[in-house]
Amino acid sequence: MYPQLLTSDPYSDIYPIFDFLINVVGIPFHDVRKCIVRCPRLLVSSVENQLMPTLEFLRNLGFVGCNEINCQTTLLLVSSVEHTLVKKIEYLEEMGFENSEVREMVLRSPGLLTFSIENNFKPKMDFFLEEMKGELEEIRKFPQYFSFSLERKIKPRHRLLVEHGFRISLSEMLKVSDGEFNARLIEMRLRSLDKRRL
Repeated sequence: MYPQLLTSDPYSDIYPIFDFLINVVGIPFHDVRKCIVRCPRLLVSSVENQLMPTLEFLRNLGFVGCNEINCQTTLLLVSSVEHTLVKKIEYLEEMGFENSEVREMVLRSPGLLTFSIENNFKPKMDFFLEEMKGELEEIRKFPQYFSFSLERKIKPRHRLLVEHGFRISLSEMLKVSDGEFNARLIEMRLRSLDKRRL
């Protein structure tokens, strides 16, 4: 992915990145490998011009304490603050969320900062508001909604619920496996039939 690594100087180019991850970000030594495997672009990023400014932005956003950057979220460090992170936060605010709500959502689901506005946020938000007639509060409570496939999971499950006249929360609809979802749907249908008999 990054052939320039073969000509990088380990002492001046690569060691400073490991030093930054361990001593500044606070990644345990045994987790550094996971960080690099998940995001090899870290090894070709400037500590001074890219990684440090982004880390400061993320910490100001709330990625501290129990939410501090870890081996799962170090990939956020290679994002452009101005062109990527800020734009996604602004988009969510334009949708009607308060800044404090956006911060809370991003801390609960850091993947939000990696999703495309055009290919992820917009189509899923449009479907949620227009087809599902959902309330923003539902997404505030379950921001992971954006991490599920619109075509493979969200639309088919919503369609099944509508066909049978049911409505459940986003987390109940999406967090379970296909088998669990179908079992829950059958259970709701049986309960519905029992009520009619009564």
